[in-house]
Amino acid sequence: MDLTDFLENALIDHLLRGIAYPMPTGIYVALFTGPPSDAGPGTEVVGGSYARVQAGPSQSAWTSTQGSTSGPSTGTGGMSTNIVAITFPAPTADWGTVTHFGLFDAPTGGNLLMQTALAQPRSVLAGDPAPRFPVSGLSVTLD
Repeated sequence: MDLTDFLENALIDHLLRGIAYPMPTGIYVALFTGPPSDAGPGTEVVGGSYARVQAGPSQSAWTSTQGSTSGPSTGTGGMSTNIVAITFPAPTADWGTVTHFGLFDAPTGGNLLMQTALAQPRSVLAGDPAPRFPVSGLSVTLD
């Protein structure tokens, strides 16, 4: 995943400059029809019952880097995956072709923390089943 400028700056300040970066009270998965970038949020899905889905932060939402569901990360791959399915509301209008996902620190607005392209873009139409990422369907890799 690509870290956004916001998160890169917050981590530099926190790790190297001693400026506190408080842990977000929520991590929210968002879907995009236009690619986000390090500097901007891209085109997030709007309307048709769309809403971001909270996924942590917690040890019951994401694995450690060694794949464990508890305790600190000690693995070497820098990857965490979702432990529970992430299910969006069922679309009541066309959402367009979803091409990316990102993680925000708020259910609306807030700061985009990281983002990446989906392996397989998907057209989401009114009346489709609720879009979802199954267990281990999302991975976050920092390297």
